[in-house]
Amino acid sequence: MSTFLTAEWRKLIMAQYAVEPAVLTPWLPRGVELDLFEGQCYVSLVGFLFDRVRLKGVPIPFHTRFEEVNLRFYVRRIMPDGALRRGVVFISEIVPKPAITFIARTFYGESYETAATSHIWRVPEASGRDLDISYSWRLPHTGASKRKWQHLAVQAAPQTEPIAPGSVEEFLTEHYWGYTKQANGSTSEYGVEHPRWQLYPIHAVQVAADFAALYGKAFAGLSQRQPDNVLLAEGSPIAVRKGNPIPA
Repeated sequence: MSTFLTAEWRKLIMAQYAVEPAVLTPWLPRGVELDLFEGQCYVSLVGFLFDRVRLKGVPIPFHTRFEEVNLRFYVRRIMPDGALRRGVVFISEIVPKPAITFIARTFYGESYETAATSHIWRVPEASGRDLDISYSWRLPHTGASKRKWQHLAVQAAPQTEPIAPGSVEEFLTEHYWGYTKQANGSTSEYGVEHPRWQLYPIHAVQVAADFAALYGKAFAGLSQRQPDNVLLAEGSPIAVRKGNPIPA
């Protein structure tokens, strides 16, 4: 498959919430099924920095570095030979660049929206001090609530560690396909390539997100809950392959 986009995904905060599988049924594309970890169905609120962006090897002026915040869940596709392709489905993706929203909607059918975003990275110069990482964004809707900032933040140890084999963190980060429900009911599949990530041990977490306003009433209860799991990954260079329809 040809490469459509290359970039770096850096300092990814992923906050996981266990939900009933029925909550995600309206977003499930045809041809894939929910992927569970030890019987749990997760959605993840993710914030990270998109850096060094290239489309087919070419940088777009003023669009090479920006934040993204998304809500995603985990699926798998069983291939004809019995092999599994593990991937993700995005419920919503927020970026501050209208051109990125246009490209993602046009070429992938992804549910991108444009809104103001920001990030703060406090990387300690002295050993023993915590790493502070946060992402903030405004609601991508009209009305007074548009001015309200949301945020996702962690404090973590400054040194990374390998992901433990068989852990929930391995499950969450080792999904290398994206699946998108198209307007005609079909499903598009695209590959995402990156090396195995390293994680920073988390010491503290803060989430302030209006899930109902962002993602709909089905997710309203998450605003009053603490995440069931949170990780901070250093990230890496990534490559996104051209999307293709999967057989009906």
